Amino acid sequence: MPVRVALLLVLATATAAAQRVVAVTPLSTLGAEDKSAGTRKLLGQIEQAIASLPGTKVVPNTQVTAAIDRAKKPQLKQCEGDPACAAEIGKLVGAQFIVTGEIGGLGESKVIYLKAMDVGAGREVRSTTLSIDAKGALDSPLGAAVRLLEPDKYRGNVRFAFDVANATVLVNGTKVALTPKKELALPVGTHAVTVTHPQYHNFVKFVEVTYGKTTDVQVSMKQYPIVEHDVRAKPEGRDSVEYVDPPLWRRWYVAGPAILVLGVGAAIITSALTHNFPDYDNCRKVGGPNC
Repeated sequence: MPVRVALLLVLATATAAAQRVVAVTPLSTLGAEDKSAGTRKLLGQIEQAIASLPGTKVVPNTQVTAAIDRAKKPQLKQCEGDPACAAEIGKLVGAQFIVTGEIGGLGESKVIYLKAMDVGAGREVRSTTLSIDAKGALDSPLGAAVRLLEPDKYRGNVRFAFDVANATVLVNGTKVALTPKKELALPVGTHAVTVTHPQYHNFVKFVEVTYGKTTDVQVSMKQYPIVEHDVRAKPEGRDSVEYVDPPLWRRWYVAGPAILVLGVGAAIITSALTHNFPDYDNCRKVGGPNC
């Protein structure tokens, strides 16, 4: 029994050590804390988004404020993204990372400028923005959290539907391999997709990838014309050719024998004329009944 308890304590300690602790400070406007209801609601959404990341524990902004009050260091409430100030807050609440934010914009349209600070290194590691309007967040708070703390996972899926088999897919000029479901995970943003096949024209399209969503791409490819025999081609357009056979009289199996027959016929006629119509001058000189 004691051995089992000790093992559980070791596992709990290892899990706690592997957990990432992120503290969130109150959002500020022009250097002062923004205590409006809308800002508090948005800050709660940001904290929930960060807490949803695997292996992440969040120290909410209320606990951060309470820790600063207990330490009697009100100056820490106005860090405004200063790395040294954020590192001191992190030490107060036992966090490895601090997320701070400032609100800018006019009227109902606002932008939240978020920064992630590494407490141990005492430096800013990443920053991003979160846009909101009268209806709420235009961008996903979860997307902002992923961009700050796990940027490599800020991806979306692309699902392909092909009308030909064995096509090759290139993204931004690089060959990629698809899953058995013909899907591919790509960073959020615009990507140039090219699909190639030796018997078809290339399919090219710019694809917009959205975080956490699947974008469907229907690939339609046009086959190259197939040349089955050596014939004369009549151009019809840029990518199409109509093939026309030569006239019957120009084909070799007709023209060859016809030429031979004509040659033999000409020789026979020449010979007949030569024998039946002798030279008139010679005949007059020699004389005879046929002159």
